[in-house]
Amino acid sequence: GGNLENDVTATVTGSFEISTDNVNFSNTVNYTTAINTTPEDLYVRFSPAATDLGAQTGTITLAATGVTDKTIDLSGTGAAVRHNYQTFDGQRIAFGGGFNQTETNTFNLHNDMSNIEQIMMYVELRCPTGGCDAWDVYANIKVKDDASGEFYEIGRYITPYGVDNSQLTRGFEIDVTDFKSLLEGSTELFARIETWGSDGWELSVEFDYVEGTPDYEYYAIADVITYDAWSTSGVPYGVAIDAATWDLTKTVSIPANAEATHLRTIISGWGHATPVDSDNRPCAEWCFRTHDVKINGSNMFQHNMEPIGCASNPVQPQSGNWNPDRAGWCPGMAVPVRINQFGSAMNGSTFTFEYDYQDWTSDGGSTSGNGGAFYATSTFVVVKSSTPIVKPTVTD
Repeated sequence: GGNLENDVTATVTGSFEISTDNVNFSNTVNYTTAINTTPEDLYVRFSPAATDLGAQTGTITLAATGVTDKTIDLSGTGAAVRHNYQTFDGQRIAFGGGFNQTETNTFNLHNDMSNIEQIMMYVELRCPTGGCDAWDVYANIKVKDDASGEFYEIGRYITPYGVDNSQLTRGFEIDVTDFKSLLEGSTELFARIETWGSDGWELSVEFDYVEGTPDYEYYAIADVITYDAWSTSGVPYGVAIDAATWDLTKTVSIPANAEATHLRTIISGWGHATPVDSDNRPCAEWCFRTHDVKINGSNMFQHNMEPIGCASNPVQPQSGNWNPDRAGWCPGMAVPVRINQFGSAMNGSTFTFEYDYQDWTSDGGSTSGNGGAFYATSTFVVVKSSTPIVKPTVTD
């Protein structure tokens, strides 16, 4: 400052701001020869907007009459503000030995959704003293819908064979933003692991509420079909089923102010029923099938139960037969969430829904000694709006 012959103007670009006093920040500051007689500081801070996530770059340019501009390169990494909530924390789940396969508890979660763009759930498994359950078993997390008293499946995963999932930084990661109307304030959660030994698992579940501009401020969700309690309590496959017991056809009415509507489905197959496919794969754990979602009687969406790369699962090695491809899931992974977005908002409409499993007939046999094939299936309808919205109506 003491050697200035002309005024100096500093300007900044990108997700950055500058200041002469480290209090008042802007995109431009000036150093005036008449004022500056002693050395001066230039402060810079990284101030990304909610949309400036990931690697960001910028420059500071110092300009004065009679000299070449001086440019300083800037860089920063933008990360959204995340509010973290621990729910189940090292909860022992087992069968016998004084433990249970299920646990239910109430937790206080984030209570203001106005600036929450995303909710992520993290499921961590650890082995108790003596080791983890040796088998890959069905497991899920549910949230209670206070209006109906029902529990909605927000995430499903399959445990690894005999090891934990500590190779994943925070465990299984599942986007549960669709349930933001239920994951607010005092919230009742349900956890199930279908383990059949007294060893079991130690389960921890966290939620991150990520700040940002939501696509729509208001969400609502309703269950369409929920055959998701156990691996073998899913819809029987390959046999004639009683439509009164397994109601796969529904009527759905969408609120008039809906601005976006989609379906959210989780499906996984169980059982080793025959006849096997030409590549020796029994149903429904191993056989690759494509199921249709019918809207108003016509096929609109498809769910392909194809391989998802079990051999490349980062939770490895496991103790059992973990690397061959299953039908749409793998041991030691979260079961994929299938999102089907309607091309229009569907606002004010009523339509029929049917889940149509690909035709196949079992001969009653099994390659494992345990009869039957089953598809554990949950489907929800999600509506979004910029104004307060009620949940869709679903009737038989």
